[in-house]
Amino acid sequence: MTWLKFSEEEFSHAIINCKDSSAPGPDKMSWGHLKCIIKDKSCLKNFICIANACFDLGHWPNHFKESKTIVIPKPNKSSYDSLKSFRPIVLLNILGKLIKKVIGERLQFQVISNNFIY
Repeated sequence: MTWLKFSEEEFSHAIINCKDSSAPGPDKMSWGHLKCIIKDKSCLKNFICIANACFDLGHWPNHFKESKTIVIPKPNKSSYDSLKSFRPIVLLNILGKLIKKVIGERLQFQVISNNFIY
């Protein structure tokens, strides 16, 4: 199977249902910021070029691998003396999350259309 380049529709569809109020990652951007940026078609095309280049080169940039972990207390715990009383949240860079989201939707489509899951 040959690699098909990403399309504007795939990226636009992947970002539609993302909440604007999500916590920003190490790049300090949220889904709301990214939605604003990709309204400019030239920016969207640049993001698509980055995603296609990642696949053409077989390389996932270190910038997309950076994360920030935040530990938050679980609600309604009688005591916060143990580690089980807290939940770690991992925040990733937003452009890497978008590309992974597009890849996930494409994989899901292929799995369903080829009856890989019964």
